[in-house]
Amino acid sequence: MAKRLIRYTANKLIRLLTLLFAVSLVSFILVSNAPIDPVQAYIGADLMKVSPEQRQQITEYWGLDKPVGERFVHWVSAAIHGNLGTSMIYREPVDEVIKERFFSSIALMSSAWLLSGIVGFTAGVVAAAHRDRWVDRLVKWYCYTVAASPTFWVGLLLLMVFAVWLDWFPVALGVPAGVISEQVTWGERIHHMILPALTLSVVGIAPIALHTRQKLVDVLASDYVLFARARGERGTRLIWRHGLRNIALPAVTLQFTAFGELFGGAVLTEQVFSYPGLGQATIEAGLRGDVPLLLGTVLFSALFVFAGNFLADLVYRWVDPRLRRGRSI
Repeated sequence: MAKRLIRYTANKLIRLLTLLFAVSLVSFILVSNAPIDPVQAYIGADLMKVSPEQRQQITEYWGLDKPVGERFVHWVSAAIHGNLGTSMIYREPVDEVIKERFFSSIALMSSAWLLSGIVGFTAGVVAAAHRDRWVDRLVKWYCYTVAASPTFWVGLLLLMVFAVWLDWFPVALGVPAGVISEQVTWGERIHHMILPALTLSVVGIAPIALHTRQKLVDVLASDYVLFARARGERGTRLIWRHGLRNIALPAVTLQFTAFGELFGGAVLTEQVFSYPGLGQATIEAGLRGDVPLLLGTVLFSALFVFAGNFLADLVYRWVDPRLRRGRSI
């Protein structure tokens, strides 16, 4: 048992290191060949006030005058020691910027992830239990419509209805404007987070609902369910005893592996609502050529998605005893 656990952990660790190196290399090459001039983006509106000598000093200060390979080796060696560099936009260490922004984003993504998982799974079960009835058609119509809608469009629609027309929620920002952070209450933070979280949830419900519905339809058409019906089992008892256990594993896997889509949706949602999270920092870093911050957020997003897949594996083993005993499904 101990050897199997050590081998499993070592295998995962090797995969993680390989993934981070590949993501770092590809990201560094793409950023280095991007058409955005990082020095010009760093200077911004003061471009005409900066002399060529000062521009050269800025280039040398950030190490942009060195070859791409040398810069990558220097960045990797510093990252191994825990130094991801200094953000050119915020003038702070990259790890501090990521940590501060991630605390805002994790609350948003966690609430949206839980809400979409619970509502999506419930909607899929209800649709499959009432197959080809009006409830099933309503759930499928909703899922197909939302699945074909971009996240930013859904966000703009909710923003216009609930913030502009009904005035139930604030239009933007994570806290009230003009209030210092020490005076902001938890109720105000939650009030500002509801609409962005609702946007992410509305989009995330569709895949889990459609997947759960189809899996439960297949289970209800199987031979052992036909045998259970012949014994007199019907309705909720039939679905509870023979359906939910068999569709729980695919639903859990799909929900945990959706961390990548969740992070990508958070990037667009935070931009629409001007929510001060990691997604908004990523877009600012890309538009203004902040190479250290962009590479740091890319690495962190890869680590975030890997953690989701790793948790899915652990939950899978916990739910299904056959995997703990090393048997195939």
